[in-house]
Amino acid sequence: MSDHTQSAAVSPVMRLIRNPYVLLALAGLFWSGNHIAGRAGAGQVPPISMAGIRWLIGAAFLWPFVHAKVRRDLPVLKANWKIVVPMIIGGGAIFSALQYTALNYTTALNASIFNSFAPVVIGAAGALLFRDRFTKLQMLGILVSLIGVMNIASRGDFQVLRTLTFNYGDVLLLINMGVWAIYCACLRLLPKVDPLSFIFALALLTGIILFPGFLWEHFHGYQFQATWTTFFVMAYVSIFPGVLAYICWNGGQEQLGASRAAIFLHLIPIYGAILATLLLGEHLQLFHVAGFVMILAGVWLAARK
Repeated sequence: MSDHTQSAAVSPVMRLIRNPYVLLALAGLFWSGNHIAGRAGAGQVPPISMAGIRWLIGAAFLWPFVHAKVRRDLPVLKANWKIVVPMIIGGGAIFSALQYTALNYTTALNASIFNSFAPVVIGAAGALLFRDRFTKLQMLGILVSLIGVMNIASRGDFQVLRTLTFNYGDVLLLINMGVWAIYCACLRLLPKVDPLSFIFALALLTGIILFPGFLWEHFHGYQFQATWTTFFVMAYVSIFPGVLAYICWNGGQEQLGASRAAIFLHLIPIYGAILATLLLGEHLQLFHVAGFVMILAGVWLAARK
C-alpha cells in the first residue's frame, strides 16, 4: 500500500480524534468520575498526596511516548518559563490540590452545582483578561444547559436548592473555579510546542511542586491506606482525569476558544448519571432525561459560531 493510500485510510480516524467536539466530550467523560474517585478516596488517600502522586504517575505514563517531543520543545518551554510555570502552578498544582482537599469536606450535590457555573466564570475570565465577548447564542446555550444541570442536581425539585448548606469545602471549590477559569483563558498564551510536551511538563512539575505537601501529610499522620480502593482510585485519577483529560481539553479549547469550550463542562452531570446507572445500579429517571435534553441543547447552541 502506498503512503498516499495509507494516509487516505487513516485520515478519517485522525480527523475524528482531532475533532474539538470529540476531544471536549472525552475530557468531560474522563472528568465525570473525578468527583466520585475523590470522594471514594477520602480518608484513605490524603488529598495533596493524591494530587501530587497522580501527576507523577501521569508523567511516567507519558514519558515513553513523548520523550523525543519534550527534548525538541524543551528550549522553547524554558525560553517562555514566565508563562509556562505560572500556568503549571495554577492549572496543575493549585487546582489539583484544592480540588481533592475540597472533596474531603463537601457533598457531591454541592460539587455538581459549583461545577455548573464554570462556563460562566471561564467566559468572565476571558472577558476581563482578553476582552472576549459572549455571543447571544453562547449566552442562551449557557442558560439552557445551566437549567438542565440544576434540574439533575436537584432531582427535578428546585426547592432542594433552597435547603443547601455550604462549608469549607464549598469555599475551596469556589476559589478553585476561579483558578481553572484563569488557566483556561490563558491557554492561548502558551508557546507553540507539541501539546504533549506541555502536558508532560505540567505533570512532572506539578508532582514536584506538590511533593512537600505529600511529606507534610505523611509526617502528620495522613498516609495512604493499603486497600484496593486506594489502588483503583489512584490508577483512575492518574490516567483519565489527569493526563488524558488535559490533553483532550487543551486540544479542543485551542480550536474552539475558551468560551465555546467551557460549555462542554455541562456534559459532566450527564456522564455522571449514566455511569451511576451502569455501574452503581441507580435508575434513570424523568428528571435525568429532561436535564440531558436541556444540557445537550445548550451545548449545541453555545458551540455554534
